[in-house]
Amino acid sequence: MFSLVDEEWIPVLDAAGQRRDVSLTGLFAQAAELRMIACELPTQSFAILRLALAILHRTTGGPPGVAAWRALWQDRELPTTEIADYLDEFRDRFDLLHPEHPFYQVADLRAAKDNTYGLERLIADVPNGMPFLTTRAGPGMDSITLAEAARWLVHCQAYDPSGIKTGAVGDPQARNGKGYPMGPGSLGSLGGVHLEGQTLRETLLLNLVPVAPGWQVADERDLPVWERDPQTAGEEATSTRGPYGVLSLYTWQSRRIRLFVEAGRVTGAMISNGDRLDWQDRHLREPMSVWGRSGPREREQKRTPIYLPRPHDHSRALWRGLQTLLPAPPPPNAEPPQRLPPMVVQWLARLTVTGVVGADFRARTRATSVTYGTQQAVVDEVFTDALTLNVLLLVEDSALRTTAVDAAADAEAAVTVLRRLATNLARAAGSRDTDSGAADRAAEQAYGLLDRAFRDWLARLGPDSDPAAERAAWQRRLRRAVERLGFELVEGAGPNAWTGRTLTDQHGREVHYSSSQAEAWFRTGLARALPMATESSHQRQEEAA
Repeated sequence: MFSLVDEEWIPVLDAAGQRRDVSLTGLFAQAAELRMIACELPTQSFAILRLALAILHRTTGGPPGVAAWRALWQDRELPTTEIADYLDEFRDRFDLLHPEHPFYQVADLRAAKDNTYGLERLIADVPNGMPFLTTRAGPGMDSITLAEAARWLVHCQAYDPSGIKTGAVGDPQARNGKGYPMGPGSLGSLGGVHLEGQTLRETLLLNLVPVAPGWQVADERDLPVWERDPQTAGEEATSTRGPYGVLSLYTWQSRRIRLFVEAGRVTGAMISNGDRLDWQDRHLREPMSVWGRSGPREREQKRTPIYLPRPHDHSRALWRGLQTLLPAPPPPNAEPPQRLPPMVVQWLARLTVTGVVGADFRARTRATSVTYGTQQAVVDEVFTDALTLNVLLLVEDSALRTTAVDAAADAEAAVTVLRRLATNLARAAGSRDTDSGAADRAAEQAYGLLDRAFRDWLARLGPDSDPAAERAAWQRRLRRAVERLGFELVEGAGPNAWTGRTLTDQHGREVHYSSSQAEAWFRTGLARALPMATESSHQRQEEAA
């Protein structure tokens, strides 16, 4: 027996920054004293957070509305007695080694030849077939503890890559001992977003969006997997599997899994196909993702709108796509919005407007997602990023929200001017690197320089901030940073760029490119991109002081 209710298996950080493991009971009992769930991968932490939220949703009965949520928020502790009673009621379903219904597994799952399989199928940070790319090798791949196996089990149901799986005996869709690709795990398609408070208690409550009219949709069939009949080897019928609400989605069984245990340690895992999930128009059931309209599906199905989860762009820092996280102002016409922010963000905005959460409250918005490689069969990259925001930025008609989004656009505009300078200098020097190479390197350097500056500026915005003054201050700071990079590019351009050369532009006109001309264009471009950055001598003296 290895009960996840009592055994310590969830890594956390306490208020002092010390890492330790807790059980499910300990997670809720100590939530007010803990900082966060802190697993090996951010995707692991996100998947376990959703598991904890399913338990909290079930224990609080939704919660059924704003009043119930407010009572939870105002209490100093989570309802630990009710949570403990609930976990005790379903204790045997949280047993990782139960002989009939082991947690998140199928007890009698087997292949036709009774094969056993290694841990590389379960552990996401071990590239299958490329062990030289990981620090986990040798004895580290022979076996793992039951606690670590439990974490990877939850992660596998959420993020397991697509590709050919082992065909399970009893699965009618398996052919020749193989289960053919059905897509990645349930969270692999999401642009996952959750809110982090000062403590784990705050984090759990901030993401506990009520199952109530106007918010999450669900019905009486919505249950977590441990309250339903144990899964079998085959995919559950579409008529009964749902998802019926957030409980189904938070505990969705994307795979059929069986852990192999020897001498109290897990030595391998069999992983087969489970329940496929179509994410179309699930935005009223799934509160922790960015959503966008799907043009191809709208044309195919001849109706609008159709929404699908929008994964994060792993090549861009989160602040550069700030507008996708925040509630957008209503469109000027009756056209449905092109994007929808996560419902957890909309919920916190509502709490701010109604005064349940104070206007000076700050939360950290964290994004988490995965990119997959060839045919979604391998994990290419795990992405996480976070921004600390005052809650007023989440309100759709807030002047601070507009200021923050416009400030991020200012940075993009300034970097575009810098990219143009790098290209013009390359042309002046006679370099062949005029298409994108020089510009890309300049932009990368600029975003690296601006990253911390923008995050610090954004975190300082609050109810006492003057939106116009804050944006003007940001533009001045931005201009100084980009000007410095631009002048460094000009100084390093070399004598050939100083002399320059004449080229024919796309309109057939002859244009002379030189470092001095490129610098003049650069100054003009920055002035146009950042019109609020004009500094008086008095302002320069104040900021230098």
